[in-house]
Amino acid sequence: VQLQASGGGLVQAGGSLRLSCVASGRTFSRFAVGWFRQTPAKEREFVATIGRSGSPTYYGDTVKGRFTIFRDNDRKTAYLQMTNLKPEDTAVYYCAARDVILTADIRNLEYSYWGQGTLVTVSS
Repeated sequence: VQLQASGGGLVQAGGSLRLSCVASGRTFSRFAVGWFRQTPAKEREFVATIGRSGSPTYYGDTVKGRFTIFRDNDRKTAYLQMTNLKPEDTAVYYCAARDVILTADIRNLEYSYWGQGTLVTVSS
């Protein structure tokens, strides 16, 4: 499967952005999807993950309550709605996917497929 992340940009602190991750090539509904982010100064950080059918969802502690992950399997797209953005959210955001069974534990997955990343910059 190929993943295409988009939706990044420049936003002021307190603003919102919605990232999209469009999949192609295989049955999207078979995949758990995760979002990660990385800056040059930090290791890759887990942001959120979502199960095949839209649940369960899990979030990193730094984004819990501000970010929402959801998906539209008919459109083969997963989204990351980001609100109340902070300068420390500035990073390249990546989506990732892995083929899992419906009842899989999607926490701490090793993802098979990765998108190219989209840059989010939050100004203070």
